[in-house]
Amino acid sequence: MSRVGKLPIKIPDGVEVKINNNIVMVKGPKGSLEKEMHPSMDILLEDNQVVVKRPSDTKQHKALHGLTRSLIANMVEGVTKGFQKVLEIHGVGYRAAKQGNKLVLNVGYSHPVEIPQPEGIEIEVPQNNKIVIKGIDKEKVGTLAAKIRAVREPEPYKGKGIRYENEYVRRKEGKTGA
Repeated sequence: MSRVGKLPIKIPDGVEVKINNNIVMVKGPKGSLEKEMHPSMDILLEDNQVVVKRPSDTKQHKALHGLTRSLIANMVEGVTKGFQKVLEIHGVGYRAAKQGNKLVLNVGYSHPVEIPQPEGIEIEVPQNNKIVIKGIDKEKVGTLAAKIRAVREPEPYKGKGIRYENEYVRRKEGKTGA
C-alpha cells in the first residue's frame, strides 16, 4: 500500500473541509481553496481526519493514492500556514522592484522585464536583490517562482542570474589561454 496515501490528514482547529463528489473544499484562516480530485479515488471525512482510499492495487491507482493525499494535505497546510518561496538575484546591476501590481526585473537585458502579480499571490521585494512570493496555493507559488527564475537562470561561469534561496549553482572553469 502507498506509504504516503494511507496516512490520514489531521484537520487543525479553525479549518473546515467539505467533500462533494471528489471536489474538495478547504476553508481556513488564510482563505479557501477548491480542487477537483480524480474520480476513482475515495475521499472520506472520518472523526476530524481526511482519509483517501483507492479502489484497487493497479499501478495507476497506487500513484493516484499518494498524489491525492498530498494535494489535500497541501491545501490544508496552505489555508493554515501558507507557502512562500524566496528568490535571490546575483549579478552587478541586476535588481528587482515592485511597481503597483507588477514585478519589474532589470537583469541585463536591453529592457526591464515586467511580470504581473497573479490573483491570490503576494510578491514582496524586501531588498533590491531578493524576491519573496507568498500564497495559500502551493502550485501557484511554485509556478510563479519558476517563471521568475526562468527570466534569467543562473549561469555556471560567473553565477549571475536569479536563483532560489540556498540553491547551489555548480560553477565551471572558464577558457584558459594557451
